[in-house]
Amino acid sequence: MKSVETLLHDLELNTVCREASCPNYSECFNCGTATIMILGANCTRNCAFCGVTNSGPEPLSPEEPYRVGEAVSRLGLDYIVVTSVTRDDLPDGGAAHFAETIRRIRAQSPRTKIEVLIPDFQGDPDALAAVIDAAPDVISHNMETVRELYPRVRPQADYQRSLDLIANVSAAEGIHSKSGFMVGVGETREQITELFDDLRGAGCEFLTIGQYMRPSKQNLEVAEYVTPEAFEELGEIARAKGFSFVASAPFVRSSYHAGEALR
Repeated sequence: MKSVETLLHDLELNTVCREASCPNYSECFNCGTATIMILGANCTRNCAFCGVTNSGPEPLSPEEPYRVGEAVSRLGLDYIVVTSVTRDDLPDGGAAHFAETIRRIRAQSPRTKIEVLIPDFQGDPDALAAVIDAAPDVISHNMETVRELYPRVRPQADYQRSLDLIANVSAAEGIHSKSGFMVGVGETREQITELFDDLRGAGCEFLTIGQYMRPSKQNLEVAEYVTPEAFEELGEIARAKGFSFVASAPFVRSSYHAGEALR
């Protein structure tokens, strides 16, 4: 764990593990992996559930893609997840930076499978096309919650815009589509079922379901702690809907053991 933290510090890289207070970060770091967060550590959106800092965006570092590639190579990773804050201040939302990061990982660690967990790029099809053209193995975009709770949970996002993004990824040849959402923010079982159907209608292949845990007192309160048995049931329903991979448990996060889906 210490060696991973030292490497990331030396290469001046952020991780969503730390920035979003993931409950699994110590396990992942101890296994010699991490989910790298590019485009800075300050998000231009302020979602009610998220622990990432909402503040003035930082200047892009043109060297960051090279440093990410170096980290992946030095860690000897078979699989890497790269995510980001949302950068609504950038014309392309950071899509070109994502694409360059993918290319640098390919150049420095050609055998590594790459998953990118991307923001919605404000629905810009050209921005999404730039990421698709860089040909990662998996493109993930989290729905986070059900349609009815978007105004409260993700007020700066749009449910249909996110679905459309996933549908466009699903239509891309040779790239797997993935999404995730959390329970415990006030959703109903019927709303979850609708979300399953909408994601499958968009062609989504891989799905993660986890428990919402309040990062701070400034974030949305937890409405319910869902039982492990209920998570198992949700997983069974999702598999019956046709998802090819489903991870459903309280501590599941979108990038936790992400390589299992592709394997």
